[in-house]
Amino acid sequence: MELALSSPLTALPGVGPSRAEQLQQKGLATVEDLLYYLPFRYEDRIHFTPVGELRPGMKTCVAAEVMTAGLVRFRGRGRRGVFHLAASDKTGILYAKWFYGDYLARVFRPGQRVVLYGKVEEDPHRPGQLQMIQPQHEVLSARGAAADSTESGRIVPIYEAAGPVSSRVFRRLVHYALEHLPRTMPDPLPASLRAQHGFAPRRAARQQAHFPPADANLELLEAFRTLAQQRLIYEEFFFLELGLALRRQRARQARGIAFALNDNIRQAIKKILPFHPTAAQKRVLKEIAGDMQQPFPMNRLLQGDVGSGKTIVAFEAAIIAMENGYQVALMAPTEILAEQHYLSAVQRFAQTPYRIGLLVSGLPAKEKKQTRSDLENGDLDLLVGTHALLEKEVAFHRLGFIIVDEQHRFGVMQRLELIRKAQGANARPDVLVMTATPIPRTLALTLYSDLEMSLLNELPPGRTAIKTRWVTDERSAGVWEFVRKQVSAGRQAYIVYPVIDESKQELKAATKEYERLSKNVFDRLRLGLLHGRLRREEKAQVMDAFRRGTTQILVATSVVEVGVDVPNATVMVIEHAERFGLAQLHQLRGRIGRGRHASHCILMTPANVGDVARERLDTMTQTQDGFKIAELDLKLRGPGEFLGTRQHGFVSFRIANLLRDQELLSAAKNDAFEFVAARPPEFDATVEYLRRSWQRRYQLADVA
Repeated sequence: MELALSSPLTALPGVGPSRAEQLQQKGLATVEDLLYYLPFRYEDRIHFTPVGELRPGMKTCVAAEVMTAGLVRFRGRGRRGVFHLAASDKTGILYAKWFYGDYLARVFRPGQRVVLYGKVEEDPHRPGQLQMIQPQHEVLSARGAAADSTESGRIVPIYEAAGPVSSRVFRRLVHYALEHLPRTMPDPLPASLRAQHGFAPRRAARQQAHFPPADANLELLEAFRTLAQQRLIYEEFFFLELGLALRRQRARQARGIAFALNDNIRQAIKKILPFHPTAAQKRVLKEIAGDMQQPFPMNRLLQGDVGSGKTIVAFEAAIIAMENGYQVALMAPTEILAEQHYLSAVQRFAQTPYRIGLLVSGLPAKEKKQTRSDLENGDLDLLVGTHALLEKEVAFHRLGFIIVDEQHRFGVMQRLELIRKAQGANARPDVLVMTATPIPRTLALTLYSDLEMSLLNELPPGRTAIKTRWVTDERSAGVWEFVRKQVSAGRQAYIVYPVIDESKQELKAATKEYERLSKNVFDRLRLGLLHGRLRREEKAQVMDAFRRGTTQILVATSVVEVGVDVPNATVMVIEHAERFGLAQLHQLRGRIGRGRHASHCILMTPANVGDVARERLDTMTQTQDGFKIAELDLKLRGPGEFLGTRQHGFVSFRIANLLRDQELLSAAKNDAFEFVAARPPEFDATVEYLRRSWQRRYQLADVA
């Protein structure tokens, strides 16, 4: 029976409803999904290492016959024990052990031919006897039976199991699928690009990636660097970048607003500046203003480390729009950040005629209704808000400029939703997206290839270096004494906890620690408590008291990560710092160092922390460079967790790896953008394939 890529996996022998459900949990529903499920490792089962040639320290693959196999139970541990196996290939005997391996009693029998893969070591209790501890294993066949052609005599693919669906089952399913697909199939990757990079046709590439030829280089296979693997990785990157290139092209073809920029507007900008701008701020404003004068819409990303002055640059750009008679929308992900921007705007524009409004979900209904009415009638020039700006009832009179702060917390579609609010103006608004979470170059290529980029890489005057140290809980008394001295000197402090209330994880909680610190540690000082479950009015009161200095110490959760600016706060104590990610620690630390006094960040943890947490904490004490921190954070957590991609609509790649495949990503980006600019004969067919096969996965609805 001939299969199609769209065939359901139930078309394969051995895949009934139960197994199909197990595969679906891995995101595998069709034959094409299965073929994207590449092996994570390969074993050379043509050239096994003879047991007699094994040496301690080798990591290798051995084929042998089971001599004995059985469970040695722990005394007093019931059925749990160590499973022992002895296997021979006539050149010697290799021993293997699996701790808690009672399940293997149902797997191994004397006389079976097995493959063991692992690190060889000498048994410390039996000098000269070689063993493998917890080796990966596979039963080839019983004695005298012929081995499956997918299991021996070749380089064998090893797949990550999907519950009870083993690597062996995956091999048979993939092999069957490849054997029953048409020999000639359309290839969506343009022939010119295949020739340029020396890539094989898609069907051949899939065949070789799953079942490599006998002479394939095992080292290249393990590193995902064979031409077949690279072709599939490149293809995945190419279609993402093609979609982003089309999005950028479409945006440039849309009718935009050519904002005027004259001496009167330049003078209006100078009036709101609190200090002489840095060279970086001047450069970035020039880039933004240049875009705003073009007849097509601006789409620009402004990156800047914590405290680099992004907001003042955004306000300067907003003046250009407002002086041209257009409204400005500033959208932030949290109410605290939105309110901070609102207060900052009110202060900055106090001596100007611009009318500022705030729209967040927590506002009273009457106040929200009035704000929406003022907005629609043109009685507001700048509206600051949260996701509330996206509500159906919100209508602008003449929206011309959009600022999206902490862009990584919003999805592409939310940005587009706000842009559509300006459709009545008959022109697409300019968009400036900002982030204080530095984005490593690799992620910027995939997330924001449709945007121009500006970088604020210089701190404004008045920002002081922050001394960061890591201490264990045993030294908490000294930390609290240090906080007391800082407060006695007129400074203020934050103390941050990972959770609001006590949890099963036995973490210190903000509410309980606030009570303890207020009564037993800082009983003569004024403390405030801030967390996400407080009502909007309560949050506002707490923050206002801290800004005015009425509250000396603010006990909080990570709700203060963004949007809090109190120059007199010079101490940041982060309890259970091992529970926070690097980017979050960096953002929290950025709440201090905003005034003229020396600032101190103290990371407190239990005495024993894991290796990954230790690396994070060491990094925090060694650098304040947000981009270095972001690069390490990306390596430690991977792109999915780094971005929170499940929440924000970013694609999770099926084959490609953003850390491993940076060169291919860069090549795919360049090729895709050149392809769109050149529009070769294959253009229409390639774009149609993108829309049909990748559009939903890559969140590219706006290229259709």
